[in-house]
Amino acid sequence: MMKYLQKLGRSLMLPVAVLPAAAILMGIGYWIDPSGWGGGSPIAAFLIKAGGAIIDNMSILFAVGVALGMSKDKDGSAALAGLVGYLTVTTLLATNTVAMLQGVDPTEVNAAFGKIENQFIGIISGIIASVMYNRFSEVQLPDALAFFSGKRLVPIMTSVAMLVASLVLLFVWPVIYSGLVAFGKGIIDLGAVGAGLYGFFNRLLIPTGLHHALNSVFWFDVAGINDINNFLSGSGEKGITGRYQAGFFPVMMFGLPAAALAMYHTAKTARKKQAASLLMAAAFAAFFTGVTEPLEFAFMFLAPALYVVHAALTGISLFIAATFHWTAGFAFSAGFVDFFLSLRNPIANQPWMLLVQGLVIGVIYYVLFRFLIVKFNLKTPGREDEEVVETTTQADGKTKFAAMAAQIYEGLGGDENVTSVDNCVTRLRLEVKDMDKVDQQKIKATGVPGINVVGKNSIQVIVGTNVQFVADEVHKIRKEK
Repeated sequence: MMKYLQKLGRSLMLPVAVLPAAAILMGIGYWIDPSGWGGGSPIAAFLIKAGGAIIDNMSILFAVGVALGMSKDKDGSAALAGLVGYLTVTTLLATNTVAMLQGVDPTEVNAAFGKIENQFIGIISGIIASVMYNRFSEVQLPDALAFFSGKRLVPIMTSVAMLVASLVLLFVWPVIYSGLVAFGKGIIDLGAVGAGLYGFFNRLLIPTGLHHALNSVFWFDVAGINDINNFLSGSGEKGITGRYQAGFFPVMMFGLPAAALAMYHTAKTARKKQAASLLMAAAFAAFFTGVTEPLEFAFMFLAPALYVVHAALTGISLFIAATFHWTAGFAFSAGFVDFFLSLRNPIANQPWMLLVQGLVIGVIYYVLFRFLIVKFNLKTPGREDEEVVETTTQADGKTKFAAMAAQIYEGLGGDENVTSVDNCVTRLRLEVKDMDKVDQQKIKATGVPGINVVGKNSIQVIVGTNVQFVADEVHKIRKEK
């Protein structure tokens, strides 16, 4: 299970990489025009819409990225199938479609279907598409249907599979969503403890998109709290209104950036620069704009236990802020932009104390994350790096990567022995029929840093950050034969 989650985490790296830049664009735009959201400034509108084009369609990016990354040979038809699957389920379970299926007015449809376009649905669509690709991409149909054979069959089978998934979700999704709303209403009377529980489950539900159900209870007017609008309008109670927002500021401005620093410091030497490019950009997005998904999705599947720790610390942060009645609020998210703007709001109560709390939270995040990563060898970004070894091997006019791939593949036993080829950021991950037929000396002669036998039929060849080029050449060899 853990191996599968880590593979899912690696698959998310491609779409996650674009998110920090988009979040920063939105943050700058909102900074320019905090009240009009671009309505009062063409420049702000340009930046907000440009960033929103990515952030608002995160679920689509995940559907495509997961399908591509989880497919056996990273083929584009798998990505297309991921998109097909996502469009199928979100269209079938859109509010207006459900209204037609149930024969009711759209206003009577469960609110859950208004939130069907979320990251969880994107990830599920990508996983199902990858399963369909791995199963049907080489299927040959009868001659009369030959046009639809192989990779063309994959999107078709994905759409069929998503019909079944949509039918299940039609009944399951509103039950889960409504249950969370009921849970949120149930903890309202718990005061600071309720705020802490809300913070914990808010983060814990981020991977599923179901955090919107809880947010609707505490941030909006589902149960009469309406925390965001009451704070922004200054119509609430000083020290109370904003309690379901304030505790997020220390986490997003200090805690998560500190966690990113811990992940950078524990990354392997050869991968520090690449880890820094993702982690530092995502950390800045969290600090400046309060958009945390780029950083959270970078480790939530690679190290799920660490993500639970993050959720717990978020809950503690909300509990502390609510206990001492330190309040601040946001219109966008709990980043520096909204914190600075909320200082001018007369209903904010001792907001500067949130910075003090943030410094303490930041230290806790850094120390705890660093300890847990090292202690349990958690596979956070950059933790699988090995030294990059440049090879100058040339043969028969081929590039160095082609020659290297040919020798590695031969050492593995070739077509007769190799059953699956995959790669992560630094390693070839292979499945073989018979480990005894693998010539490790021949593989090591290419100059690779090492070889790991991780199972009866599983072997990893550590190549370095150029592994993608070697993997591509191996795939070419397999296709040519």
